[in-house]
Amino acid sequence: MNNQDTVLGYLSLPKGDGEHPALILVHEWWGVTQWMKDNADMFAKKGYVALCVDLYRGKVTDKPDEAMKLSQSLNQDQAVKDVISSFNYLKTLPQVDDKRIGCIGWCMGGGFSLQGAINIPNLKATVVCYGRLTTDSMLISKIQSPVLGIFGEEDKVIPPDAVKQFEQALKAQGKHIKVFEYPKSGHAFMNQTNKTGYNSGTTQEAWKEIYAFLNRKLK
Repeated sequence: MNNQDTVLGYLSLPKGDGEHPALILVHEWWGVTQWMKDNADMFAKKGYVALCVDLYRGKVTDKPDEAMKLSQSLNQDQAVKDVISSFNYLKTLPQVDDKRIGCIGWCMGGGFSLQGAINIPNLKATVVCYGRLTTDSMLISKIQSPVLGIFGEEDKVIPPDAVKQFEQALKAQGKHIKVFEYPKSGHAFMNQTNKTGYNSGTTQEAWKEIYAFLNRKLK
């Protein structure tokens, strides 16, 4: 997507002429699965140009041990660059209104969605679904976009204390943040292929908030 790197991705376009708002979608540690592609298609049906960035360059798995290896061997700096490249690529598309681009990610991708907010000043909306957080005031000072946080109260990976500290750190700097923490929900509760953690009721609630937030900020 830029002169130095070839970044793979899955692009889903909405019907209709003219310029649309756009979204970068960042995947979990499994890679760009069918679930991620379905999410992109769903956003396209709602009028967004949706781009799943592929941080793994084509690798995908449904085995946890393999997913762990893939995520651990991922070059973090390169992954952040890939998210930035996705933003720059979307800006070049005639279907995209380059003043209305947002980012959403889940788990590992949630952390990179937040990195997008830190590294892309012109991002207009950021959704972090149970992704790795930061309380580093220097990094937080760079965030220009409003942030929506989606978390489970029983998440062992991103515990409620970490969420609270993150929220307070953003509010202390006057950043726009809204956080939802759902009871009886652990990590990765939004993905129905996640046999142990999926919570359909909570997922419906979360999607409702995500759509409302993105409609307000990007439409």
